[in-house]
Amino acid sequence: MEKLTQQEEEVMQVIWALNGGFIKDFLEKLPEPKPPYTTLASTVKNLEKKEYLSSEKLGNTYRYAPLIKEEDYKRKFMRGFVGDYFKSSYKDLVAFFAKEKQISAEELKEIIDMIENKKSE
Repeated sequence: MEKLTQQEEEVMQVIWALNGGFIKDFLEKLPEPKPPYTTLASTVKNLEKKEYLSSEKLGNTYRYAPLIKEEDYKRKFMRGFVGDYFKSSYKDLVAFFAKEKQISAEELKEIIDMIENKKSE
């Protein structure tokens, strides 16, 4: 799975939310400032080349659908992110957020509960 640029990722977020559609649909849902239609069309074509999207010709336009689930992309992205920035240590990732005061003790307790409940299933 090839890594997405920030622009491609923004477009994929919209496509996942809509579960596919036409370029005009994606353009409507993108936040301001919206890219020009032609720029968005190029980004969508790149996503298709990278095999994130499939296309179906309908008349003289194309309908695009995601080939990769959002959860699968998140999983792969986070593994790469943690590997690149935290030497594959999720403990270091959580410690970073704790030091930066981006996660509270209460949230950490919730995470521990989630881990413990998962282990007991």
